[in-house]
Amino acid sequence: MPTRERIEKITGVVARRHAGLAVVLEDIHDPHNAEAILRTCEALGVQDVYFVFEQEEYYDPTRVGKQSSASANKWVDCHTYHSTSACIEKLREDGYKSVASVVDDADEDIHLSDFTGRKLALWFGNEHRGLSPISISSAEHRISIPMIGMVRSLNVSVTAGIFLFEVIRQRGAGQDAYRLSANVAGKLCRDFLKR
Repeated sequence: MPTRERIEKITGVVARRHAGLAVVLEDIHDPHNAEAILRTCEALGVQDVYFVFEQEEYYDPTRVGKQSSASANKWVDCHTYHSTSACIEKLREDGYKSVASVVDDADEDIHLSDFTGRKLALWFGNEHRGLSPISISSAEHRISIPMIGMVRSLNVSVTAGIFLFEVIRQRGAGQDAYRLSANVAGKLCRDFLKR
């Protein structure tokens, strides 16, 4: 039987979860990078993380890297696909607009982008290859982080953190518009009490 304190903590956390915000990790090679992203997602209220293993070897995101995720993988919902196309199709069916994080050939930079859309899926790619051509071409937005140094890329977990903080910052003004419905929140609370 959960204590009143635990119920209150879970209720408070669920009340601050973001509706309509998902993260997609396409062919992330290093499980520790993926788990670091899960930790950021959980800390910022992102519930749904999609994993695509089309070119990289599959690993179970709920079982690996517990030290780097600080057990965040217990509190987010991981959805696994073995096809980028299938993941794109599912997100489109659910009404998501995809945002591809890219280094080159971006349509806009992160400082000028509007992340206030009701349903956004943020895509992050492989540590060496980046996102696949199909995920980039299928995205409604291709966005980069401007860099001025000799090194022209960031670790994927850092990139995801920067994107997520900017999305959360922009959504802050209309917080109620991005909260879970009462039914969804109640279901998630009951689910969290079993985890």
